Amino acid sequence: LFGYPEFRGEQEAIVDTLVAGRNAVVLLPTGGGKSLCYQIPAILRPGTGIVVSPLIALMQDQVAALAELGIAAEFLNSSLDGHDQARVERRFLAGDLDLLYVAPERLLTERFLDLLGRVPLALFAIGEAHCVAQWGHDFRPEYLGLAVLAERFAGVPRIALTATADAPTRREIVERLELRDARIFVASFDRPNLRYRVVDKDDGGRRQLLAFLADEHRGDAGIVYRISRAKVEATAALLVEKGWNALAYHAGLDAEVRRRVLARFRAEEGVVVVATVAFGMGIDKPDVRFVAHMDSPKSLEAYHQETGRAGRDGLPADAWMAYGLADVVQLGAMIERGEASPERKSVERRKLDALLAYCETTACRRSVLLRYFGEELAAGPRGCGNCD
Repeated sequence: LFGYPEFRGEQEAIVDTLVAGRNAVVLLPTGGGKSLCYQIPAILRPGTGIVVSPLIALMQDQVAALAELGIAAEFLNSSLDGHDQARVERRFLAGDLDLLYVAPERLLTERFLDLLGRVPLALFAIGEAHCVAQWGHDFRPEYLGLAVLAERFAGVPRIALTATADAPTRREIVERLELRDARIFVASFDRPNLRYRVVDKDDGGRRQLLAFLADEHRGDAGIVYRISRAKVEATAALLVEKGWNALAYHAGLDAEVRRRVLARFRAEEGVVVVATVAFGMGIDKPDVRFVAHMDSPKSLEAYHQETGRAGRDGLPADAWMAYGLADVVQLGAMIERGEASPERKSVERRKLDALLAYCETTACRRSVLLRYFGEELAAGPRGCGNCD
């Protein structure tokens, strides 16, 4: 049905776990095939599979792909008008859907929980599960309410999925989502096809970025991450001026403009998108040949997730960063000025220290990155052979 000759890694064991009605916690890298782990059981089990995701782009991409395969799937989110929302709800209540994608805020309304109680359910799949961890890199308070699923739908299997979580974040996912009885699946965090490089930022990194693209990625699709909207606009304008097919993407743009950028990035070849870090989440574009950070990411979790948007087809791709100590100092100042609790600030400082250690290491970068996630790389004396 999905066109793959065989399962990859732990996929088959995860599918079997859910089909048997057991819970699971799954850590697979970006591009590791997480969606099949709940889509197949949702089709095989009676009832509708409910997929909880904060990512509108992921919902739209996956529902479109499933529809092409003849699988009955829909999403409910803010992109639909009232007429379409009512249509989707009617299909759901009629039992016509294999999969229904919904944001956590909508799922937790009493009205929607009541709807769920009126229809047989195959499973709950909770995407971006690291969002439940208060010490994680992308905490969203609405995720804390998802523990209600264990109480109100005790007989429905649940799967929590994420691409990036260190050991404390994994423990928090298990505790806060009431998944203590779940089978835990942790794949390797290694992306052996990605080449990791960090260069000392010179004059804002503009010349270095242009040289990197001209020397190695002319005509390739890629993402350039910047820390602010102003820097996104300036960098996109620079690339266009130098002849690149570059587009800007950030939350300050009109929704229709953002939609067009996404559509072009998905459909066209050789498009370079300059964006703030939200871009790329949930987009299944396999042939992104590079991810370039022109500003330091906030943590190694964020860096691992963002760079994981490159090379999802398994072919060689670059994770390139222009690093300046001033960037880290600025991020540290933002932590101190923030309104977080002292405990939260302490965690964020430790994460920033780990990022600094990665950027300034003289050892194998891949080994440093993987060790942060509790994984030792069996590398030779010269490291992995695919980093700087």
